[in-house]
Amino acid sequence: MSETASKGQDYESSLGQASSAVAEFEDHRTGFVYKLQHALHQTPALVSLIVLVSSTIVFGLWIDWEPIMVSLGIAELEEVSNGRYRFFSAFSLTLILQQVQIVGIVAAAQSLVILTAGIDLSVGAIMVMSSVVMGQFTFRYGLPVEVSIACGLLVGTAIGALNGWLVSKVKLPPFIVTLGMWQIVLAANFLYSQNETIRSQEIAAEAPLLQFFGTTISAGGARFTYGVIFMIILVFVLAYALRQTAWGRHVYAVGDDPEAAELSGVRVNRILISVYALSGLICAFAGWALIGRIGSVSPTSGQLANIESITAVVIGGISLFGGRGSILGAFFGALIVGVFTLGLRLLGADAQWTFLLIGVLIIAAVAVDQWIRKAAA
Repeated sequence: MSETASKGQDYESSLGQASSAVAEFEDHRTGFVYKLQHALHQTPALVSLIVLVSSTIVFGLWIDWEPIMVSLGIAELEEVSNGRYRFFSAFSLTLILQQVQIVGIVAAAQSLVILTAGIDLSVGAIMVMSSVVMGQFTFRYGLPVEVSIACGLLVGTAIGALNGWLVSKVKLPPFIVTLGMWQIVLAANFLYSQNETIRSQEIAAEAPLLQFFGTTISAGGARFTYGVIFMIILVFVLAYALRQTAWGRHVYAVGDDPEAAELSGVRVNRILISVYALSGLICAFAGWALIGRIGSVSPTSGQLANIESITAVVIGGISLFGGRGSILGAFFGALIVGVFTLGLRLLGADAQWTFLLIGVLIIAAVAVDQWIRKAAA
């Protein structure tokens, strides 16, 4: 009996040591670094928000706006002395919003696709094609501008739905599908428009509704356009839909593990088609906003929107592996690009510095994403 009791005590002692080891492991996992890693995993947009606030403060303190604005002939000296053109003024901050409105809208569309572990290289081409359809239907065929706009939105949605069908039903890789669609739509755009630009004066005189998103609203020192307002509303609506609706939860589930999502009853193919179709519709709205932004309908505009949207999404903390991230992060990513672009330009830096720093941000964002993903391991 004593030998049995001794063995029992040894067994309990070993269990105690094991429990102690486990406890020590858990204590290690609750350190500051792990807590930070876990917090960033739960809220990926937090990284981009920190970068956005930091870069805004740095540029705001660094840039001496008064001599820059006067030397560029942008402002009269008395306007500058009133502080209207300082970085932290309402005018300057809303100017950044105006500059990133197109990228922000397209980035919202790109975010939906990337959340499903896909990618859409055709977003820029869809945007331009939709704007061309709106302009050509109005001026070439004489259709009412409202009908032309509806046709442009329908074309963008149809192209996006076709992308989704090829990805979900035919099982083609999203990269290949959208790369091919980018080339097809781009070529169709030039062939259909005959490389013709519809000038701003013609649009303003005959179809001002096409320039609707370029309409400016002043409130105090701030200047907003309807395009900016649309971008902000779109971001918050999509953020709500992704977090608070069954469709949004299914989007994340498909991006995280499509096989597991299908086994749990999610109609993966339907979700993918809806995501790509919605992405196409949003890009069509971006095409309408593009007309308002530049004033004209040009088949050569917005050619880099696909790369710029991916840049905003990656910097915004949305994982390229799908299933993690938020639309707000992509919005912050677009603003970061806008802050860097405007800040470096006003500092008189070479334009290549902008590309260099944004490239560094992209690589850093992916590295941080990999580090954050370890929190879920």
